[in-house]
Amino acid sequence: MTIYDIAREAGVSASTVSRVINDKPGVNRQTRERIRALLAEHRYVPNEAARGLVTQSSRLVGVLVADIRNQHHIEGAYYIAQELARLGYCALVLNTGGSDEERAAGIRMLETRKVEAAVLMGSIFQTEAVRDAIACSLPEAPVFMLNGEMDLPNVYSVLSDDRAGTADCVAYLAERGRKRVAFLVDQPTPSSRLKQLGYEDGAARAGMRALTIGGVEGSVEGGYAAAKALLAGHPDVDGLICSLDIIACGAMRAIADSGRRVPQDVAVIGTDNSVYCDICTPRLTSLNTMVFESGVAIADHAVHQHCGAGVGLKM
Repeated sequence: MTIYDIAREAGVSASTVSRVINDKPGVNRQTRERIRALLAEHRYVPNEAARGLVTQSSRLVGVLVADIRNQHHIEGAYYIAQELARLGYCALVLNTGGSDEERAAGIRMLETRKVEAAVLMGSIFQTEAVRDAIACSLPEAPVFMLNGEMDLPNVYSVLSDDRAGTADCVAYLAERGRKRVAFLVDQPTPSSRLKQLGYEDGAARAGMRALTIGGVEGSVEGGYAAAKALLAGHPDVDGLICSLDIIACGAMRAIADSGRRVPQDVAVIGTDNSVYCDICTPRLTSLNTMVFESGVAIADHAVHQHCGAGVGLKM
């Protein structure tokens, strides 16, 4: 059923039906009600692509995720998509891959899809290649970064304070009598580097010598291997902070296999507040990075920015 079919049945022009669909003035009440009844009867759904040609609005927001297996980022993308749907927009979620070229290609793909805004999930997108791609392909569209920053006039940030939050985790453990707190950190990204700096800040304030194992694979297996090596070389460790919850899950298994107990012998904290916290035994304590609140804020401001009121955010 097309707009022309509705118009023919109602005895009006297609432009009159279009006015009713788009809630425009210029149609009398009786005709408007007759057309609305026909639209409801035939369950008419507007062709959004065709409407976009007329209104120059795709109502699409591109959401780029480097790796959709990353629970933290895909959960954030889910919240953004849900909020966009509530606001009448559609989220186009793309898995870009891990290389700079793949991430830049994702930006270029959003240009071809005529998105009205873009969201980049995570500080992994905070690179020169992505910056150049945005400047070239999306120079006018509002671009929002979750936990990342970029010096372009159309890029806005929603940030968690990873550095201060991780420092607080060290203080929390120190206040509970932990004397030797170590840190397992995944591959370098702006976010993971801030977490490491926060750990070092917290260790210095607590009078501890920093003990970091870097380059840990972001998986259960990576956390297990890193924690096993850590405990073998430093059996006095009684506290552990991990840059990813999934790493912490593996570390907890290694602690148990070494004959130690969590948290009695080694207290463990993650820094994602992900679903992994609830499936560990015992449950994992984790730093709340407010991914739900950040996702809703991004979606709201992406739509708001499209309407012409740009706002940069820091959370």
